[in-house]
Formats: sequence, C-alpha cells, structure tokens
Amino acid sequence: MSEWFDRLDHRWKALPVEKQHSCTLYFFAGYVLITAGVIFKTVLDTAGSDNDMEIRHIENPALKKKESPPTLGDSLITILKNKNYEGK
Repeated sequence: MSEWFDRLDHRWKALPVEKQHSCTLYFFAGYVLITAGVIFKTVLDTAGSDNDMEIRHIENPALKKKESPPTLGDSLITILKNKNYEGK
C-alpha cells in the first residue's frame, strides 16, 4: 500500500503546477457542489415535514404494574426434586 501511495505522489509531483492547481480546483468545486446539494436536500426535507414531536416525561415501566410477576424457579432444581420424589 505504501508503494502505491509513493507512486501516486511521484505522479502528482510530476504534473505541472498549473495542472495540479486546476485539478485541485475541480475537486474542491465538486466537494462544494455535493455539500451544497446535501444541505439543500436536508433543508427541504426538514422544512416540508409537519411532524410534531410529543415531548413528555419518561415513565418508569416498573412503577406502571402494581402486580408482582410470578417468580420462576430454577427448572433444573424442579426436575431434580421430581426425580428424587419419584417412586422407586
């Protein structure tokens, strides 16, 4: 990978300064156009939406339920107990 970057750097430095300058300007202009397009699209999307967010307090789900959930025992202990009390 390093060799590829070195070759690319040598090719860039071999170009005349005017060509480097024009390439840099074209890349920058493309970047500015893409950035302006994304900002424009974002402004259009957010300005056109009539969605209102409902802002309210977060409710604790543990406080909602008044009843306690049934406790589940360890199934392995239950199986072992059943085997111990089986008739032999």
